[in-house]
Amino acid sequence: MSKKPKAVILISGGLDSATTLAIAQEQGYECYALSMDYGQRHRVELKAAHWVAESFSVTEHKIINVGLDALGGSSLTDKSITVPDTLEEGIPSTYVPARNTIFLSIALGWAEVIGANDLFIGVTAVDYSGYPDCREEFITAFENVANLGTKAGVEGGSFHVHTPLVKWSKAEIIRQGVRLGVDYGLTVSCYQADNEGRACGVCDSCRFRVQGFQEAGVVDPTRYRK
Repeated sequence: MSKKPKAVILISGGLDSATTLAIAQEQGYECYALSMDYGQRHRVELKAAHWVAESFSVTEHKIINVGLDALGGSSLTDKSITVPDTLEEGIPSTYVPARNTIFLSIALGWAEVIGANDLFIGVTAVDYSGYPDCREEFITAFENVANLGTKAGVEGGSFHVHTPLVKWSKAEIIRQGVRLGVDYGLTVSCYQADNEGRACGVCDSCRFRVQGFQEAGVVDPTRYRK
C-alpha cells in the first residue's frame, strides 16, 4: 500500500496541465488524473490527456462527461462561434463560462471519495488569455468553498488547491517541464486541433505555446497543419 498523500490533478492534455502533473509527482503525491469531456471542439486533447497520464503512470485516470456544449456561449463549445485567429481585447470568446468552477468541483468530489486533501490545476496568470477563473483570487475563493461545503471539510479535514504555474511565464513552465521529463510531443494545446492533433498555429493557445518554446530555447515538438 502506498503511503504517499493522494492528489487529484486536472489534466486537459495541454502543455500546462502536463507540467502540473509532473510537479505533483515530483512533490511526492500519488497522482489521480482527471480530465473533462465538456463538448470542446478540440476533443483530440482527451487522447493527449490519456497519453500524458500513461507516460507518468498515474494511479488512475478518469474522463468525466460534463457536456458544457449544451450551454454554449464559447467558441470552444459552440461551433457557430468562430475561434479567433487574432488576440482579442478583454475576455476572449474562448472563455468557457464557469469551466474551472465546474472542473474543480468535480475534482473535489473525487478527492473526497478517495481520501485526498490536495487538488492541482495548471492555471497561469502570466501568459494566458485573461480568463477570470485562472486568477489567484478565484482559486483562494474556491478553496474556501471546498472547506466549507464538504463533509471532510466540516469534520476537520482541509483541502488545498495547488497552482504551481500561476506566476510562471510559458517559457518558465516549459523549462521546468523539460527538467522533469515531460514529453511535450504528447500534448495538444490548440483550440482547433484536427483529429490527428495537428495545431492551427494561430489561436491564442498556439501563439502562447510558440512564444514559450522560442523564449525557453527549446525545440517545439508541436505538429502544425501549416
